[in-house]
Amino acid sequence: MDEIEAGPATAEARIAAWLDRHWRALVAAIWVATMVWLVQFRWGMIKWFSLPDTDDNMRMSQVRALLNGQGWYDLRQYKLNPPEGFNMHWSRLVDLPIALLDWGARFFVDGATAERFAAAVAPMLPLGLTLFALALAARRLVAPNAGLLAAGLAATGCWAALSMFMPMRIDHHNWQLTFLMLSIAGIADPQARRGGIVTGIASAASLVIGLELLPFLVIVGAATVLRWVWQPEDRERLSAYGLSLAVGCAVGYLGFASYDNAVPRCDVLSPVWLGTMVAAGWLAWLLPQLKRDDWRWRLGAAALGGVVLAAGFALLAPQCLGRPEQVSPELYESWLKNINEFKPLYTKDWQVMVGTLALPLAGVIGAIIATLRARGTPQFAVWAPIALISLTSMLLLLWQTRMGAAAQLTAVPGATALIWLAVPALRRSPSMLARTIGVAAVVLLVSGLGVQYVIGQVPGKKATVRSKAIEKANGRCPTLPALNPIAKLPATTIFTFVDLGPRLITVTHHKAIAGPYHRNGGAILDVHHAFDGTPENARATIKRHGATLLMTCPNMSESTVYRARSPKGFYSQLATGTKFDWLEPVPLPKESPLLLWRVK
Repeated sequence: MDEIEAGPATAEARIAAWLDRHWRALVAAIWVATMVWLVQFRWGMIKWFSLPDTDDNMRMSQVRALLNGQGWYDLRQYKLNPPEGFNMHWSRLVDLPIALLDWGARFFVDGATAERFAAAVAPMLPLGLTLFALALAARRLVAPNAGLLAAGLAATGCWAALSMFMPMRIDHHNWQLTFLMLSIAGIADPQARRGGIVTGIASAASLVIGLELLPFLVIVGAATVLRWVWQPEDRERLSAYGLSLAVGCAVGYLGFASYDNAVPRCDVLSPVWLGTMVAAGWLAWLLPQLKRDDWRWRLGAAALGGVVLAAGFALLAPQCLGRPEQVSPELYESWLKNINEFKPLYTKDWQVMVGTLALPLAGVIGAIIATLRARGTPQFAVWAPIALISLTSMLLLLWQTRMGAAAQLTAVPGATALIWLAVPALRRSPSMLARTIGVAAVVLLVSGLGVQYVIGQVPGKKATVRSKAIEKANGRCPTLPALNPIAKLPATTIFTFVDLGPRLITVTHHKAIAGPYHRNGGAILDVHHAFDGTPENARATIKRHGATLLMTCPNMSESTVYRARSPKGFYSQLATGTKFDWLEPVPLPKESPLLLWRVK
C-alpha cells in the first residue's frame, strides 16, 4: 500500500526535478514558440513593411541614416523640417541591434529585405531576456519550477506588453520593459553583490534609453536602500547597486547620448539627469560604508541623503520640476494632451479597461498576499518592493494608458505566486469539481486569459459610418501601395499631416515638415496653423518651408481634428472641394486614399 501511494509522488518528484534541471532550455523553448507565433501573426505587416507607429517609422529612418553615414552622436532627422532637421531626444542604444541585424543581413539579401528582417527580429530579442528575467525572479521568489509558469504567463497573458515585442515594433519601449524586468530579477537575487550590479546596470540602461519608466526605477532604488536599512547585511547589494548605477549612467551617456542631449534637457539623460543619477549612485555606495548598528540611524542617513539629492535637483534644475517635455501651452492643448496613449485608462472602452486590468489586479493581490506571508523572514524585503512596483504600475494606468504594458509584466511575479498558492489547495480538495474545473478557472482568471476570452465574446460598441471611415483611412494611407505613386515623383519636400511625416520619409525619398516629437514644437504648430488657419496663411507657411507638394489623407484621424477645430479653416475648405488657384491637383491612381497638389 505504501509503495502504491509513493508511486505517483515519486513520478511527480521526478518530473519536477527534470523541469528544474532544464528550466533554461524550457524558457528558451517558450521564447522560440512565441516568436514563431508572432511572426505568423504579423507576417502580412512584415511583407508590406508595415511599421505600426510613427515612432517605429522614425526609428527605421534613424537607423537607415546611421548606416548611410550619419554621425553616431548626430541623431537629427534631416528629412523633417529641412534644412535644420528635427531634434530627436532618442538614444543610439536601441538603434544598435536593429542596425547590426540590418547590416549583417545585407551580405545575403537586398536592402529592402534586410530592413524587413531587422524590423521583424529586433523587437523579439528583448522578449527573450524578459521571459528569462521573469522566470528567474519567480524561481527566486516562489519556487524553482514557478519560473516556467511565470514565463508562460508573460508569453500568453500579457497582451498589452506582448504588443511591444511583436515584429515591426522597433520603438524603444520593449527594451525599457526588459530592463525593468531585469531590475526585478536583481531585487530577487539572493546573492547581494550580483543582485545589486544587475539592478544598477539595468536601471542605468533604461535611463540611457529614456525616462518613461523613471517612477519604477525610483521605487527600485528606494527599495534597495530600505532593504539595507531593514537588513544591514545587505550593504554589499546597496554598494554594488550605487556604483553600477553611477558608472552605468556615465558610460551610457558618453557612449549613446547625442549632441543635442549634451545641453541641459529635462526629457532625457542629459547633464541634468546624469548629474542627479551619478550623485544618487554615489550616495547609495557611500551609505553602507558608514557602518551603524542602529536601524534608526541608517534610516535617518538615507532620508537625509534623499532630501539633499531632491533639494540639489530642485535648485540646480528648477526648469525640470514641471513636465519634462517643456512644450508651450498652445502645443500642449492642441496636441500633447490629445495623444491617445497619454490618456488615462478610464477614458477607454470597458473592454480595453477590463482586459488591461485583469492580470495587474491579480498580480497586485498575489504580491500583497506573498508579502504578508513573508513577514518576519528575509523574503519580506524582496516581496515588499515588488508588490509596491506592481501596485504603482496599476495605479499609473489612471494617469496614462501606455503604462499597461509595464503593469502587466510587473504583475507576473504576484500572479505566479497566487496561482502557486491556490492550485495546490484546490488539488487537495475532496471535490473533483474543485480539483479540475477549479484549477482551470484559477489559472484562466489570474492569467487574464479567461477575461480576454469573455471580452472577445461580448459585442463591442457598434462602429459608426464615421468611425469606419477614419479606421479605413488610418489603415490605408500609410501603406506601401498608397505611397508608391508618391515615391515615383522627383524628390522634394511635401507638406502633409504631422502623423504622416515619419512614414513618408521612411518609405519614399521625399522630405516632410513635421512628426509628432515634442522638441520640435515650432514645426508642429506651423502645420497646425496652416491647416487650421486661412488659405493665405497656409500658402505662406508652405512657401516658407520650401514645400512644392501638398498631400492629405481624407478622414485620417488628424484631418478630423482640423475639421472639428476649424470648420472654416484651410483644411476644411480643401476637404469640401474648394479650389485654390495656387494649388494644382496631381493625378494619382483611382483607388488611392491620398490627395496630392502641386504648389504653384
